Amino acid sequence: MSKGIKKAVSWSLLASLALAAGCNFAPKYSPPPLAAPVAYKETNNWKVAEPSDGVIKGKWWEMFNDPQLNQLEEQVTVSNQTIIAALDNFLVARAAAKQARSELYPTVSATPSLTKTRPSRNQGTATVPGASGGHGGNRIFSDYVLPLDASWEPDLWGSIRNTVAADAFAAQASAAQLENLRLTLQGEVAVDYYELRSQDELIGLYNSTITNYKASLDLTKTLFDTGIDSALDVAQADSLLQTTLAQAAGLRVQRAQYEHAIATLIGQPASTFSLTPVQRPDNPPPIPIGVPSQLLERRPDIASAERTVAQANASIGVARAAYFPTISLTGAGGFQSSSSGVLLTASSLYWTAGASAAETLLDFGKRKAGVQQAWANYGAEAANYRETVLTAFQQVEDNISALRILEDEGVQQGVAIKATQRNYDLALERYRLGINSYLNVISAEVSLLSDQQADVSIRLQQMTSAVQLVLALGGGWDATNLPTKRDILHSSSTTNSIAAPSSN
Repeated sequence: MSKGIKKAVSWSLLASLALAAGCNFAPKYSPPPLAAPVAYKETNNWKVAEPSDGVIKGKWWEMFNDPQLNQLEEQVTVSNQTIIAALDNFLVARAAAKQARSELYPTVSATPSLTKTRPSRNQGTATVPGASGGHGGNRIFSDYVLPLDASWEPDLWGSIRNTVAADAFAAQASAAQLENLRLTLQGEVAVDYYELRSQDELIGLYNSTITNYKASLDLTKTLFDTGIDSALDVAQADSLLQTTLAQAAGLRVQRAQYEHAIATLIGQPASTFSLTPVQRPDNPPPIPIGVPSQLLERRPDIASAERTVAQANASIGVARAAYFPTISLTGAGGFQSSSSGVLLTASSLYWTAGASAAETLLDFGKRKAGVQQAWANYGAEAANYRETVLTAFQQVEDNISALRILEDEGVQQGVAIKATQRNYDLALERYRLGINSYLNVISAEVSLLSDQQADVSIRLQQMTSAVQLVLALGGGWDATNLPTKRDILHSSSTTNSIAAPSSN
């Protein structure tokens, strides 16, 4: 081995050792501290589900035991265009991390060339490569070059490694954002589905009410024809019927809009999608709420916020590394000959190697400001993380209390409906006997419909609050579903571990 090549190898070994022992100026990272409460306050002796592990698993919507809802939720994962866009955003972030990782290694390029030259007859042979004796004449000279150029900046201060780490954390945050979006859209489908089913129930309620109002109108007409009742009572009965018919039409408009919203969420044209009306009142399922400390591992928005803090922490190391010089190693070599027959021989070999260093001597506080900016960004992201956690606890408490209070309200509303129904039955009977005026019947009819509507509304709130509680608890997701740093930097899969949750 020639002396020059030995020197080049020595430079490479020296740089490798320096890289292996390189510095890292990023602060040691741990998630921002935040004490979780021991238990949720709003349970207040409320009976909750308590499976063995106390948490929701897999496809959370299956606990609602509605096959049609299950089908809709499955379509959200594969067909919703917003989710598809978010998945592509994750792939962009993952590619950026891989791109940053490539900076740890040398860049090698090759520019082979072949040049043929016919010199002028009036040109001296001394200036013509490969010429010998006399004038160039009609001779054509060849120049074969097979070069390799390499350059490398050893990551002595951890700038590239911290950039790779920051980009990997950003990709993990993007994956968590994707899961949070998926969970949110799944929740929207469930809420819109129960809104639509509530409209079905209201439409059924109005249909039966309209039947009763028509019977009341016929009764007033009969009593009017016999001279017992007045034309005013007939007009009032007819007015109430027509008003209720108009309100029923409005319910069908709202149902259609919820149906169209569901179609968009599952990635289908509204024109080709429909749901058969079903009048089946649902009750919220028992929901395992677990303990508050589990929430930090089960909410994708919390995971995204925490990974963003980690990204900001790594960026501090990048900013600090700017204070130190950059070392560049360069080398070039290859084969060059005027004849292709001897191009790949030892005599055609050439090489060159070198090293350089660059250091900023005066920047008037630019690097210092960059470090300050990185620390401030870290502080802001840590505050955002804490706020996300606090908001998550609030959302869980809000929906636990909503379910607890709505359960009591639903029981009381059932008692109220029985009382209003009895009042209506008595008013109608007394009207038939000519004891009461029809105004009392109208008042009882309106009160009964109002109480029945309130009952439907309470049960809708129970179902939507149950969905919102599941979302507030993170659905069936947990932080172990996040792609690891190795997944980010080495996997070529388009989904990794960010696929839809399994039923386990």
